[in-house]
Amino acid sequence: MITNFFIPKLNNHDVQELWFQQDGGTCHTAHATIDLLKDTFGDHLISRFGPVNWPPRSCDLTPLDYFLRGCVKSLVYADKPQTLDHLEDNICRVIADIRPQMLEKVIENWASRLDYIRASRGSPMPEIIFKM
Repeated sequence: MITNFFIPKLNNHDVQELWFQQDGGTCHTAHATIDLLKDTFGDHLISRFGPVNWPPRSCDLTPLDYFLRGCVKSLVYADKPQTLDHLEDNICRVIADIRPQMLEKVIENWASRLDYIRASRGSPMPEIIFKM
């Protein structure tokens, strides 16, 4: 997936300015995967065993986990794609349609989560309302 789809799509972008973030899933953190991502993103890799280590079990603090994956998944599968081409088209369309304003809201929400964690000294976040 990374070598055949993701990295070729990056050829149209200046990866020097991009950050790549992923969770600590075993398949994501295999030595071959991390080495490939380090070669592509250098120090701009946020991942378990990457240059910037991602804290384990931090779904309350991971914008990808608490918002983006669910939002993207629901939109990608809204019309129930039946082929890989249809699925790929949906993924590309949904990602391209993400607006800076939405990401700004996600970052504002993330900042409030960090403030809560600091104030509560790391306790769980049951009071945080998960909405965008």
